[in-house]
Amino acid sequence: MNKLYTSTRNTDVAISAKDAIRQGFSTDGGLFVFPNFDNSSISIEEIKNKNYQEIAKLVLRQLLPDFSDQEISDCVSAAYNNSFDTDEVTPLTRVDNFNVLELFHGPTSAFKDVGLQLLPQLMNHSIANKRVMILTATSGDTGKAALEGFKDADKIAITVFYPHNGVSQVQQLQMATTGGNNTEIAAIEGNFDDTQSNVKKILNDASLKEQLGSNISLSSANSINIGRLIPQIVYYFYSYKKLVENKQIHNGDKVNFSVPTGNFGDVLAGYLAKQLGLPVNKFIVASNENNVLTDFFNSGIYDRNRPFFKTVAPSMDIQISSNFERLLYYKSNGNTEYVKQLMDELESTGKYQVSDELLKSIQEDFYCGYSTDDEIKQSINEVYEKFDYLMDPHTAVGYKVMRDYEQIDNSCPTILLSTASPYKFVKVVADAILDNDKNDDLQLMNDINQKTGVPIPQNLKNVWNLPILHDDVIERNDMRDYVKSKVEEDLYDKN
Repeated sequence: MNKLYTSTRNTDVAISAKDAIRQGFSTDGGLFVFPNFDNSSISIEEIKNKNYQEIAKLVLRQLLPDFSDQEISDCVSAAYNNSFDTDEVTPLTRVDNFNVLELFHGPTSAFKDVGLQLLPQLMNHSIANKRVMILTATSGDTGKAALEGFKDADKIAITVFYPHNGVSQVQQLQMATTGGNNTEIAAIEGNFDDTQSNVKKILNDASLKEQLGSNISLSSANSINIGRLIPQIVYYFYSYKKLVENKQIHNGDKVNFSVPTGNFGDVLAGYLAKQLGLPVNKFIVASNENNVLTDFFNSGIYDRNRPFFKTVAPSMDIQISSNFERLLYYKSNGNTEYVKQLMDELESTGKYQVSDELLKSIQEDFYCGYSTDDEIKQSINEVYEKFDYLMDPHTAVGYKVMRDYEQIDNSCPTILLSTASPYKFVKVVADAILDNDKNDDLQLMNDINQKTGVPIPQNLKNVWNLPILHDDVIERNDMRDYVKSKVEEDLYDKN
């Protein structure tokens, strides 16, 4: 059985899961991947009658082979036993002819909590005697989820960067009010792609690593870190099990998943679940008007040389989908030279084109479409008025593209992944379901609650009364120096 991870860009890389989690990012610029799944699988019969935590332990045992059973059990219990507002962790709700997988019941009301409650536990078992600065780029939800997960962690500090004026007011408040003695946050003058690209450069900055010293490591809490990505595989298996339990499908029947995506991590986790044995017909990839992925799936050309749009689904305002590199690795049968060539072309020219054979292989598993801002609001209104179910704008993107795919193939039941509470994006939701002429987010939150009866998550209700603790705004070229200064503040004095 293979027990080592390699890089998407270099097959000579071979490191343990613990080292991959601690390091976060390969020094050659690639992402860590489990080379193949030939000896790794989870049978659907095996997950029958198991709860979320038990399925999580099964998945982690397959993909984190150097963690002991006790370590895995401790990590899963610490992550999920008390931090979600439902024992199910990710409940499945029937709406019309589809099911909604609600991923927003964690401490920050976004799907990122599923990975970022577990990653700090895994990281704690991976760092040995090191001290670690976690670097995170966020388009909105990852930042607060990572801050909440790593807050006050021993030997670990976290720095979060987000695009200035590029997140919702609630998202910004969630980050700015974060406590903890090891949390740092800065808004960047630029968009998410600028932020993410600079974080990757910092993670691979050899001179900075030398300046920080051998006892300090830099790592990531974004889904480029396999310790953040692997936990997301679990809810694909869990939702399938629930469909079987609810007698909507028979064991072994194929299903579709509609997944709103920007960085491609959430849907890639589904693809990894399929490699482990989950019966999936099609992954429906849903983008907003920053639709570089939609164009790729139609043409085989990935081209980020296009206008950048600030949309009403801001967490998907991304044109460089980092995790897509992992899909290219798997679909090219581990051809790291080819993946490196494509990534070098993306870096130098802003685009690349894959072979017809590779595109066809990708299209066998994936369908991609997009939704405009107007269509997002129409979808929120339609689902609320017809089915009495309230979606956030990102989930609405997934709903619209799911309906598009049904016009092509309606042979399998579909699970729509709901990625955030509607109360994180109240202006958009209010525009969709209320006669709205207000700009006060707190008032809108209360107005939506009064109309729909959908409870406001406690963390979002409380955030308005918390003091602002972080208000840094910096230029993107200053991110490296900012990181260095925060390492000195948060980690050096603890050596």
